[in-house]
Amino acid sequence: MDAPVNRSDRQYVIWAGWALTALLAFRLVTLWLNPLGLHGDEAQYWAWSQDPAFGYYSKPPLIAWIIASTTALFGQAEWAVRLASPWLHFGTALLIFFSAKHLYNVRTGLLAGALYALMPGVALSSALISTDAALLFCVALFIYVWVVSRDGPSAAKAIMLGFAFGLGMLAKYAMIYVLPAFCLAVIFDPKTRAALSRWRWIGTVLTATLLLLPNLLWNAQNQFATLVHTSDNANLQDGAQIDPAELGEFMLGQLGVFGPLTFVLLLLALWQLRRERREFELWLAVLTLTPLLFICFQALISRANANWAAAAYASAAILLAGWAMRTPWVKPWLIAGLLINLVASLVPALVITSPQLTNQLGFANAVKRLRGWPETIEAIEQSYGEGDYAAVAVDNRLLFYDLTYYGIEDTAPLFMWRYEPRLNSHAELVQALPEDDRRVLLVSYFETYDPYFRRDFEQIEQIGEINIDLGGGKQRRLKTYAASGYKGPVWRD
Repeated sequence: MDAPVNRSDRQYVIWAGWALTALLAFRLVTLWLNPLGLHGDEAQYWAWSQDPAFGYYSKPPLIAWIIASTTALFGQAEWAVRLASPWLHFGTALLIFFSAKHLYNVRTGLLAGALYALMPGVALSSALISTDAALLFCVALFIYVWVVSRDGPSAAKAIMLGFAFGLGMLAKYAMIYVLPAFCLAVIFDPKTRAALSRWRWIGTVLTATLLLLPNLLWNAQNQFATLVHTSDNANLQDGAQIDPAELGEFMLGQLGVFGPLTFVLLLLALWQLRRERREFELWLAVLTLTPLLFICFQALISRANANWAAAAYASAAILLAGWAMRTPWVKPWLIAGLLINLVASLVPALVITSPQLTNQLGFANAVKRLRGWPETIEAIEQSYGEGDYAAVAVDNRLLFYDLTYYGIEDTAPLFMWRYEPRLNSHAELVQALPEDDRRVLLVSYFETYDPYFRRDFEQIEQIGEINIDLGGGKQRRLKTYAASGYKGPVWRD
C-alpha cells in the first residue's frame, strides 16, 4: 500500500522529477552530438526495421518496430535510430519509482529510480539502440502491475500483466526470467494468487499468448530460427567445460553494469534477506537472482556476455533501495556508490562527443567498430569499380549490416557468404550468396578464412587489402578477393 505523501515528500518528488528529466535531456543532447557510427548490431536492427516482420533470426521483432517508428518520424540518421533508448530507460526508472513507492514510500521510490537511472550499464545502453532497453522497460512494467495487483486485483490489471509479459517476450526472450518468481508467488503468496483468481488468469494468459503467437508462427515458418539461435547462444555444442575464469569475468562485468560499489551492496542486500525481509522482498530477490544465477552457470560451463543478466536489475534497484532505507550504515555507502555511478554515466558521454579527446584518453579501441564506415564504403566501391563484378559478398554479419546502413547497395548488390549450411545470421536467411557463376568482390573481415573461400569457390584470387584509419592508432583491415563459381557452404570442423 502506498504510504501517505507529506508536503516535504511532494517537494522531494518535484526536485527528483526535474533531476530525472535533466538526465534524460543530457542523454538526448549527447546522443545528437555523438559522432560515432552505428555498431553492426545497431545497423542490423535498423535493417530489420526497413522490412517489418513478426520475427528475425536472432531476436524477436519489437526492436525493429521501435526503430521503424523513430526513423519514420525523424529520418535515418544515427541519432534517430537510437532515439528510443534514453526514453525507454527514462520510462523504466519511473516505473521502478512507482513500484518502490507503492511497496515502501516516496523516498525509497526515488532512491530506487536513481539507482536504475545512474547504472553504468543504463548510461551505455542509452547511447545505443539495443534489445535490453525495451526488455527492461517491460520487466519494470510487469513488476509494477504485479505490485499494484496484489493490493487491488482487477481484470484490467490481469490483462496488463499478460500485456507486459507478452510485449517483453517480443523484446527479448530473456523476459522469461520473470516467470519463476511469479509462478512461485502464485503458489505461495495469497495476494498474488488473489490477483489472478475469479478467472482473471485467463485474461493474463490469453493476452500474453495473443501477443506472442505471431512471432511463434513466424518461427515455425522459418526453421524456428530465433529459438535455435537463442539455444545456440549457450555455446554448448561441444559439451560443458568448467571454466571459472569465464565466471569471474562475468561477475566482474556486473560491477560495470550495476556499478562497482552498488553491485557489492546488492550482494550484501541479497545475503541479508536470509534474516530480514519485507513481504514482497522475497519475490524481488527471486526476480533478481534468477537471471544472475542462470547466466553465472552458463558462464561457468561456456561463456556469457555481461549484459545477458540485464533482466535482474529492475527488481535489484527496488530491493537495494528498500534495504538501504532501513539500514542506517548502508546509506552513506549507497550515496558514494551513486556518486561513482553518476561520474561513470556523465563523463564518458561527454568524452565521446569529441573524437580528439576520445583518442587522447585511450578510448579509441572501445569505439573502433563505430568509426570509419563512410571511408570503408568508399574503399570498397573503388575496388568494385576496378573489376567486372556482379555483386559484393562479405563473411561477417556485422560488416554486412554496417555496409547496408551506410549505402553499399547504392553501388552493388550485397550478399552474405555462409560459413556452414546451418543459419548463423538473419543476413544468411534473407540475403545468402546464390550458388551460381556470378563474379563477386568478396570482402573478408576474418584473416583465417582463405582456405574456406578456396574450398567454396571454383575460382578465387586475393586482389588486395583495405586499410581504414580509425583514429587513435587503430585500423580496419579487410582482405578483398575476386571470386566466381560459388558452390555453397559445407560443414566445417
